Amino acid sequence: MFVLLLFHLLIGVSILVSGDRFGRRAFAVAALAPAVTVVWAATQWSDVVGNGAAGDVAGSGVPVTQSVGWISQLGLNLDLRFDAFALVMTLLVSGIGLLVCVYAYGYFSHIAPGQARLAGLMTIFAASMLGVVWADHLIALFIAWELTSITSYLLIGNDDTNPRARAAALQAIFITGAGGLALLAGLIILGQSAGTYRISEMLESPPSGGAVSAGLILVLLGAFTKSAQAPFGSWLPGAMVAPTPVSAYLHSATMVKAGVYLVARLSPILAGLGQWRVLVLVVGSVTMIVGGLRALRQHDLKLLLAYGTVSQLGFMMLLLGTGEYKIAQAGVVLLLAHGAFKATLFMLVGIIDHEAGTRDIRELHGFGAGWMPVKVMAVIGAASMAGLPPLLGFVAKEKGIDTYLEYGEFTGATAVLVVIVVGSILTFAYSARYVLGVFGYFGSADEPVTSRTVHAPPLVFSGPAMVLTAATVVLGLLPMLISDLTKTATLALDPHASPSTVKLWAGFNTAFVLSLVIIATGAALTALRGPVANVQAKLAAPLRKMPSTDDGFEATVRSIDTVANRVTRYIQSGSLPVYLLVILATVVTVPVIPMLGELDSLPEFVERPIHVPLVAVILGAAIGATLIRRRMAAVVMLSAVGFAMAGLYEAQGAPDLALTQFAIETLGTVLFVLVLRFLPSRFVDLAPAVVRPVRLAVSVLVACAIFVFAIVSTQARSDVPQESVSVEMIERSKPDGEGKNVVNVILVDFRGVDTMGEITVLLVAAVGAFALARSGRGRDDDESVVAPAEEAVSS
Repeated sequence: MFVLLLFHLLIGVSILVSGDRFGRRAFAVAALAPAVTVVWAATQWSDVVGNGAAGDVAGSGVPVTQSVGWISQLGLNLDLRFDAFALVMTLLVSGIGLLVCVYAYGYFSHIAPGQARLAGLMTIFAASMLGVVWADHLIALFIAWELTSITSYLLIGNDDTNPRARAAALQAIFITGAGGLALLAGLIILGQSAGTYRISEMLESPPSGGAVSAGLILVLLGAFTKSAQAPFGSWLPGAMVAPTPVSAYLHSATMVKAGVYLVARLSPILAGLGQWRVLVLVVGSVTMIVGGLRALRQHDLKLLLAYGTVSQLGFMMLLLGTGEYKIAQAGVVLLLAHGAFKATLFMLVGIIDHEAGTRDIRELHGFGAGWMPVKVMAVIGAASMAGLPPLLGFVAKEKGIDTYLEYGEFTGATAVLVVIVVGSILTFAYSARYVLGVFGYFGSADEPVTSRTVHAPPLVFSGPAMVLTAATVVLGLLPMLISDLTKTATLALDPHASPSTVKLWAGFNTAFVLSLVIIATGAALTALRGPVANVQAKLAAPLRKMPSTDDGFEATVRSIDTVANRVTRYIQSGSLPVYLLVILATVVTVPVIPMLGELDSLPEFVERPIHVPLVAVILGAAIGATLIRRRMAAVVMLSAVGFAMAGLYEAQGAPDLALTQFAIETLGTVLFVLVLRFLPSRFVDLAPAVVRPVRLAVSVLVACAIFVFAIVSTQARSDVPQESVSVEMIERSKPDGEGKNVVNVILVDFRGVDTMGEITVLLVAAVGAFALARSGRGRDDDESVVAPAEEAVSS
């Protein structure tokens, strides 16, 4: 599995590096990654799925697991697990991904900049999505989760010359990124509460405790933002500005299902805790209804499908988020059905837009005879979305209703069932709207009749949609082909499940009667689409005056910009002293506050008599450096502080430190003298008097912080023998460093990186001093030079 992920990344990066050399052929190269993944998944099918017998332990299959160590000290590993539910998602990610690559080859018939970049980013996205699906470790899942957000942002905004694309990409990354931060916090809480970050281990021993309730809310926030649930779903319709292959892949079949996937994985663990089930059912219900109503009002076929996707994602939440395995099995079937019919319908919209130059149903007046395959696929795909027999969409909807009727024993199940029925009626209505739009029933007489004469698409363009349409029909007629897969996938979610066989028709029961009601009512809404549209317009009129989710997003962005401007106005004023004050106050305050609790006792301040005069020199010289106005005298005072510190090192028995300090202070004094001779001889303080108390307070704060840090850091090793470190250094000097001089071995081997950093600092300082000295050479010592120098130093 790691090899497959790396293979995706290698192909994706290679395509990106190649630039536009491949053109649309880049999609043919990109197709290699999903093709290899599909072949590998097929070889694992028999082991992962097993025989699928209900109630049979062998039917759970044997998952494929891999693990690579990452940060062992923190217990962080890259754990991957490929079970039957991961297989279902892999079929969507790689199976549809392969077809989308073929479709994109036909879609981009003309060479244009950015096509190769799309292919490369889609391949990297596929790797990220597979990482989400295969991850068994919560932190590894989060990393892949964020990569899907980043690649989605780049794909939506691929046309960076289009302001709408840039705005939509920013909205998507803002909402999903914020949800990702909440998700990270929630996953950490869950992992710490459970004592493990592995999902498979959590399933055996679910977490408990008060913190879990907060953690699951944060996890749901992340899942809701990724899967466009209310009120976070505004980014998905906006993302339709991306090319249709991207929409068909990311925003209908794969990425938007990441949140649904996470909810499905964690529902058996968390559904009985806190407010998980209530939140999932309420949010899913609102999303399904609102998405359906919005889809029913769209004239753009792509937007119609976008809002329909939002509605269907709410339906999936209602099936996969309850924690009831019988209902979850219906959700698994819906995942497969939705991936097939929605990707098909998006591809058909791309074909229509590509050939006719529009996807507005008011500008479409039907198509000629050569378009019959497209019309047939549109009817079949929309019928599956509407839940008409004998298609896979009907099997999924029927099973969802049936399981809610039979196993919906939790609070609110009846209300959710009503929502599913109403949402399914709306789904039928906007599915019919899609078909009627394709056939030209909404064509306006004011628009030119051009769609009837456009040429039919080539096979490479419509072939992928044909494959998905055939899958919708075959799996609808023969659902036993996926019965074992869905049963084993349900067992992968909940090992204690007893899934049932998937059937085309379960008999003349209540679910079938409700399906007939849905079809009849949906047909009535379609027949009365004119009056229904008028009612919708009247009901929507007052709603337009109310703030929408888009308005909320824009207001949030404006508020962030306003706060950022005001904060920046104060903390980035352009004054170096202000920056230093803020940095020093923060650096010394944040770490010192927790250190105060560790300050048990004060050490002996005077161990030897020689300490008294040395400290007196340090204090006197430091005070003098702050009071003296002449630059050269101040340098002398600072040098006195350094030399006195070297004396303290020598008094404490550290001659090597003392020699180093003497050398540094000597070099520093020389450099200061060389530079300062080109500056005015006196300091000029132009700061207002009110600033001086602030500087004094920060100075005292820094002094206290250093004092506390020195004492606490010394006491931190009070329980360690004083000679233990030095003895270990001496013992390891010869075998590890191959040197007899312990000091040299420490500097060169044990602390080699630290020493290199110190040398780098000295080199940078020397270059800076040399540059300052050269810049001052040749300048006339007049007021035009002195005044700016005085102002720069004093500020």
